[in-house]
Amino acid sequence: MALHFSKEEFEKRKLKTLQSMKEQNLDALLMFRQESMFWLTGYDTFGYVFFQTLILDRNGKIILLTRAPDLRQAQNTSNISDIRIWVDKDGSNPTDDLKTILNEQNLKGKKIGIEYEAYGMTGRNALKLNQSLDNYCSVEDQSELITKHRVIKSIEEIVYVKKAAELADKALDEAWNYVKAGASEAKILAEMQKAVLEGGGDYPANEYIIGSGHNALLCRYQSEKRNLSDTDQLSIEWAGTFKHYHSAMFRTILVGKTNPKHIEMHKACVEALTNCEKKLIPGNTVGQVFDVHAKTFDNLGYKNSRMNACGYSMGATFSPNWMDWPMLYTGNPYKIVPGNVFFMHMILMDSDNGIAMNLGETYLVTENGNERLGKQKLDLVIF
Repeated sequence: MALHFSKEEFEKRKLKTLQSMKEQNLDALLMFRQESMFWLTGYDTFGYVFFQTLILDRNGKIILLTRAPDLRQAQNTSNISDIRIWVDKDGSNPTDDLKTILNEQNLKGKKIGIEYEAYGMTGRNALKLNQSLDNYCSVEDQSELITKHRVIKSIEEIVYVKKAAELADKALDEAWNYVKAGASEAKILAEMQKAVLEGGGDYPANEYIIGSGHNALLCRYQSEKRNLSDTDQLSIEWAGTFKHYHSAMFRTILVGKTNPKHIEMHKACVEALTNCEKKLIPGNTVGQVFDVHAKTFDNLGYKNSRMNACGYSMGATFSPNWMDWPMLYTGNPYKIVPGNVFFMHMILMDSDNGIAMNLGETYLVTENGNERLGKQKLDLVIF
């Protein structure tokens, strides 16, 4: 088995989960989030795009219900010993197979927590599940039960996060190597991803964001690829990824003659990031981090160019995105603790002038403050 963590680590995670279930008076938890399954058992797959669930009952019994292609996937990547298969056929309803398992575990009439906030839990699957469990047991949305444990990284996890950060740094080196007038965005993107994969890393949970010219103002990947002009701006958001753990970065790189507005916007991003760093300490809330981000940009005249969130937690996540809970926005009460890992992005998009400026780094919260995991310079780079 290709388990990425020690037996002791998995046992600690299981005990934490069982304790939380006890506090919520749950007799069982149905996991649909791939992140939860990976964290609890090591199970590594993209098979969650179909109906599958990991059942954990109050006694610690773990059962995986999935499709045939994931039988060996679970055997090779996890510590799950009880794997059940639902059969693909016309009119099949895997919730019937699930109910059989619940009956085996004497869960009829009991209280069951369900991870509804999951990419594999489509609306149709949720309807089928709710219909199947109606008048069978008491159900409760427990989408964050395991997530609240995952947000605090263990010593073993931090090793992977720091490796991911090293790979992100290498990817930026490659970007700097290839950015110049006439360079292809496709080539830059390929070399950045190559650096991560050749370094032993993984595919990221979502696409790298890359855009130049008018597309430099976009915060999402899109499929247009262009060659850089003699005077241009290139925005790139990427992550180093190792054992599914992510460490993200964001930069806007300039080509040719510099617009003074770019320089002022970069100064504002550095100031905002520095102020956020000072707030990202144990005891503060993530909402307070966002508020200092907003105050900095607003005071500098960039209220209409900034975003309404300035980052989010990072960890082991699966497609379609690497954003994890909680997000940094105003009023968010989550209290920062050592072991948290946050990506903080300072994004300015000036649509009136067609100018973008971005700066983002990933941080590990420590007992006394935080550590910036990326080791690259924050300077505005111009080619």
